[in-house]
Amino acid sequence: MRASCSNAACSRFSRRPKTRPKAWPPSSKSAPACGRGSKTMKIAFIGLGNMGGGMAANLVKAGHDVHAFDLAEAALARAKENGCTTYTSVKEAVQGADVVVSMLPNGAIVKAVYSADVIGHAPTSALLLDCSTIDVATAREVAGQAAGAGYAMVDAPVSGGIAAANGGTLTFMVGGSTDAFARGEPILAAMGKAVIHAGDSGAGQAAKICNNMLLGASMVATCETFAMAEKLGLDLQTFFDISSKASGQCWSMTSYCPVPGVGPTTPADNGYQGGFATALMLKDLKLAMEAAKTAGANVPMGARAEELYAAFADAGNGGLDFSAIIKTL
Repeated sequence: MRASCSNAACSRFSRRPKTRPKAWPPSSKSAPACGRGSKTMKIAFIGLGNMGGGMAANLVKAGHDVHAFDLAEAALARAKENGCTTYTSVKEAVQGADVVVSMLPNGAIVKAVYSADVIGHAPTSALLLDCSTIDVATAREVAGQAAGAGYAMVDAPVSGGIAAANGGTLTFMVGGSTDAFARGEPILAAMGKAVIHAGDSGAGQAAKICNNMLLGASMVATCETFAMAEKLGLDLQTFFDISSKASGQCWSMTSYCPVPGVGPTTPADNGYQGGFATALMLKDLKLAMEAAKTAGANVPMGARAEELYAAFADAGNGGLDFSAIIKTL
C-alpha cells in the first residue's frame, strides 16, 4: 500500500451520487428530548466549530438560553444568527451558567480552558459537559480538578459527524458518576438521538477511541476489498449488493461506502469532501495508540491503520474524507 496514488488509481474511484450514516442504535434507556417537560437552563457553550455550532443551535431550539464563545468571529456571528447570546471570553460566557458545554480541538486546549477560564468562574452548581474527543488521561485529570473545586463533570464525546450535529442525531458516549449522567442526559438528548452511560470519568473517551479505531481499521479493510473485487472482475454494485447482505457487511460498507455511485449517498459521491476528515481520523487513531500503549493492549490492526492514515495525510490528503484512503489501493 502507498500513500500517494496514480491518476489511474484515483480516477477508478471517482464517479457519481449515494443515506448519510447513522450513529449506532440508541440504548434501551434513550433520553427524553430536552425542552419537553424540563426547565429552561442557562447553558454556556464553548467551541462553535463544525460540530459545536450545530450543537449549540439545537440547544436553542430546545428552549435553552445559550451563552456562546468561540475565538472565530465568523463562528460567533453564526451562533448569534441561531439565537445564542455571544461573548468575547469564556469567563464572561460561563458567568451564572447552569451547565457548561465544550467542544474543543484537543486535550491540551480542554485542560487550559477548564483550568483558567471555567473552574472558579462558573458557579460550582454548574454541570460541566465536555464533548471534545481527547485522551482518557486528560479527561480524568480535568474531571478530578473539577471535582476538587466542587463541580460535577462528565466527558461526553460524540459519534455522527457534522450532519448529525446539525440535525440533532448525535450519539453521546458518557463518562462520569451516575448522578452527573442523570443531570446531563436531558441536555445531551437535545443534541442527539442516543445518550449512553459508559462508566466513570474517562469511560466516554475510552469508548469513543475504541469505536473509532474499529472504524478506521474497518474502512481500510472495506477499501481493500472493493479494490480486490474490481481486479477480480466483479461489478462493484453487484459486490456491494452481495456483501451488504452477507457475513462481510459492516458500517463502512453499508452506510459509508467508499466507492462513488455504490450504496447510499456518502462523501465519496462529492469528491470525498465533507464527512469525517482524514486528519481527524488520524487524530483519533493516535489517541487509540497512546491508550493501547498505556493499557498494554495489543492492537496490530489499529496500529497498521494509524500508519496508513498517517502516510495518506502526509501526502496532502488530510482534508479529504477518511474513506478517500481507497485512492491509495
